[in-house]
This record gives sequence, C-alpha cells and structure tokens, in this order.
Amino acid sequence: MRRSRLVGFLSSLLLAAGAALTGAATAQAAQPAAADGYVALGDSYSSGVGAGSYIGSSGDCKRSTQSHPYLWAAAHSPSSFDFTACSGARTGDVLAEQLGPLSSATGLVSISIGGNDAGFADVMTTCVLQSESTCLSRIATAEAYVDSTLPGNLDGVYSAIRSKAPNAHVVVIGYPRFYKLGTTCLGLSEAKRTAINKASDHLNTVIAQRVAAHGFTFGDVRSTFTGHELCSGSPWLHSVNWLNIGESYHPTAAGQSGGYLPVLNGAA
Repeated sequence: MRRSRLVGFLSSLLLAAGAALTGAATAQAAQPAAADGYVALGDSYSSGVGAGSYIGSSGDCKRSTQSHPYLWAAAHSPSSFDFTACSGARTGDVLAEQLGPLSSATGLVSISIGGNDAGFADVMTTCVLQSESTCLSRIATAEAYVDSTLPGNLDGVYSAIRSKAPNAHVVVIGYPRFYKLGTTCLGLSEAKRTAINKASDHLNTVIAQRVAAHGFTFGDVRSTFTGHELCSGSPWLHSVNWLNIGESYHPTAAGQSGGYLPVLNGAA
C-alpha cells in the first residue's frame, strides 16, 4: 500500500513537471520575433542623392550605397533592411509609397523629411538666380509654411510610423546649415547665405518639436557639418551644379559618412 502511494506520488510529480516544461516551451514559442529590422524612409538626404554609387533598381529615387542608411545597415547587419527613401519625397509621398515594409518586427526607423514640403529646391533656385530681396521674400514664405502647415504634415507621418511599427525606435534626422559665414565666398551674398542658414535652423527647430511630441529621437547634424559647410575649406555639400542640378546642395559621400552616419550611430 505504501509503495503504491509512493509510485502515485512520483507519477504526479513527473506529470506536473512535464506540464510545466510543456507550458514553458509553449510560452517561449509564443513570444514574437525580436524587433530588429531596419527601415530607412525619407527624402534625398536619406536616399543619398549627391553621394554617387546609386543602386540601379532604385531609378529616380537615387538610393546610394554611400548613403548613411546603407552604411549603417552594412555595419550593423540588422535582420532585415528595407530602403524606401526617395529623392524629391514629401510627407505625402512617405505616407503613400514608403511605409509598406514597416511592421511589429521593425526595430529601427530613420527618416529625413520636410525640406521638400517647405519648398527647399525653389528657395535655393530663387536665391541663386534672383535678387537679394526676392530671395529673402521666398525664404519668408517658406518659413511661414513651416510654421503653419508642416507641423500637421509631420504629425501625420510620425503617427503612421508608430501605428505600423509599434516596437521601433524612430530617429528623425535633420538638415545641415549650408554656408560658412564671415568668409570670402563667391556666389551668394552674405545676407542671402545668412538667411538660408537661419531658415534651415528654423526648419530643424520645428521638426525637433514634433519629434519630441511623438517620443521619437531627433538627430541633429549641424554640429557634425560644422567646418564642412559650403564656403569652408572642405565642404561636405555640393554647391550649385548646372551640369547635374539635382545634386546641388546635397551631401557628398563624405557628408553622408562623416556628417550623417555618426548622428545615426549615436541616436540609433
């Protein structure tokens, strides 16, 4: 009788242990995959226009193997890398065309966006080709747009990213100042250059405010580009290039690796 009770007791222990192990295995199997995929969104500053080495399949989006997203992915080997940033993109383009790869498995998202919404290309064209007063007026119009309309556009993009990638760390990267001031420089006047730099600062400030409101991280590239602006001894930006106008005022390969990549590394 005692032996029978002992056998029964041991059998119960084994069954309980087996159930516990099975439950643990089931729970472990039910855990979602680690969120460590990387998705790079945004405009030409993210796609790498100006850096060369464009991926043929990217077409007019001009995604470069010298861009900071591509360099980051090569160095860190995320479980997946989706590169949808595209030259000329505005906030509406990101919403319509770039968010497909985002999912709960996305661990990192980087994006630069807002410059095209504010009319960056037209501002630069106006300031290069027209008078100082016309340049300053066009900049004022762009800044008014940045204050009145851009915040809502950014909110729409940032909310969509969070909805589609709930586990992702999101890094929103800003724009550099374009000119070194107080030095001899052919081309634009000091007043035009000063106004363009202030406009870039204003754009970065508004972007950073919306980034903070969404709990994302703002990557400020102005410090890494200091000393490498146009009119400096070693610029990391293309000046106006009439033979390849699309690359004008975009980071060079050195600007991507030396100006943008360290900021992404520090924020990711």
